[in-house]
Amino acid sequence: MAIFRHTHFLKAVFFHSISAFGGPQGHLGMMMKTFVARRKDLTEAELMDYNAFCQLLPGASSTQTLTLIGYKRGGVPLAVLTLIIWILPACIIMGVFSFFIDSLNQKNGQADLFKFIQPMTVGFLVYAAWKAFKVSVHNTITHCIMLAATCAIFFLFKTPWIFPVLIVLGGVITNLSSKRIPQIEVLTRKIKWANIWLFAIIFILAGISSELARKNNWPHRRPINLFENTYRFGSLVFGGGQVLIPLMYEQFVARPESQKLIKRNPNIVKIGKNDFYTGAGMVRAIPGPVFSVSSYMGGIAMKDLGFPMQVLGCIVGSLAIFLPSALLVLFFFPIWSNLKKYATVYRALEGINAVVVGIMVAGSLYMTKDFSFSNNLILILEIAVTILTFLLLKYSRLPSPVIVFICLLLGWFI
Repeated sequence: MAIFRHTHFLKAVFFHSISAFGGPQGHLGMMMKTFVARRKDLTEAELMDYNAFCQLLPGASSTQTLTLIGYKRGGVPLAVLTLIIWILPACIIMGVFSFFIDSLNQKNGQADLFKFIQPMTVGFLVYAAWKAFKVSVHNTITHCIMLAATCAIFFLFKTPWIFPVLIVLGGVITNLSSKRIPQIEVLTRKIKWANIWLFAIIFILAGISSELARKNNWPHRRPINLFENTYRFGSLVFGGGQVLIPLMYEQFVARPESQKLIKRNPNIVKIGKNDFYTGAGMVRAIPGPVFSVSSYMGGIAMKDLGFPMQVLGCIVGSLAIFLPSALLVLFFFPIWSNLKKYATVYRALEGINAVVVGIMVAGSLYMTKDFSFSNNLILILEIAVTILTFLLLKYSRLPSPVIVFICLLLGWFI
């Protein structure tokens, strides 16, 4: 088989998957080193072009970029294999972790190891928002969009439609003027949108099935609801794992606290705050995509239904979060050379990125509601850990796993 010609490439992808720490920015640097400088699978210009293209799409950007490297070398079959090898180690680690969370959280007379994972997670998110702000918010209109998005999301955090609506509005608003990014090139071909049908069909069917399962109270309907929730995240998340985490918090933690919603949907997919923050923090300590946290969340959401269903939850979480990324990137990339001639795309991205920053800022502020306001000493420590995490990320060269380990030690000794 022709695929065997790419054994060395797939081996390099595997070693990349078990050594790539640091989120999308760190992943890009390691791709540059491994696949450009050492292996010469593509040029630096090609890699940056792939990365720029993936920033235009929702989903896991570093995952999509690596998938395109496989696509360049061996077409769709190699792209799919590349994707699987890249995501599998992280998804397995996070999925397995969901089975041991209860025993790890038990104190048994000892310190709570994960006591400061929650404020640490907020610190990571604040740092990501600060970095994104420097890149994406650079003029009056993007400042206004970011501030409006922050306020709207903070006050309507439990309203799921607010996220896609603001993303669309952000793209529309920055297209009201063509002065900043004018259309220069003349478009010579029409884009064939038929390739996106499969993505849209799955999105629509997942939504219909989830709603039917809820209304008719289907037995074992939770995996269907979980698939719809997670597939929606993978379809709508711009900005990578830093944005995925606050969206998951809204869906699985904040919304299920609404008594009105529980009365209407008593079997809603939900995750406890402590379990959520533990997974959101620990995903920083492992290599691979941050989106692999969905494997953990899927397992946690199904753990009360028994071992087989928890395994199914991990599989559903992993599949549903990465499937939209793969479909979008493999369907849109063949028309990228024509798509990137549209100034409209870049104008829309300007507004979308400003909304993304607003989502991260609002998510950071909203998650501070879970701090221990009833205990002044613990509250001071939690705020200190959040600030310490931010400062370590900004001013030190410590990798993310080391920062996670420091916060675990603080929980152990304090």
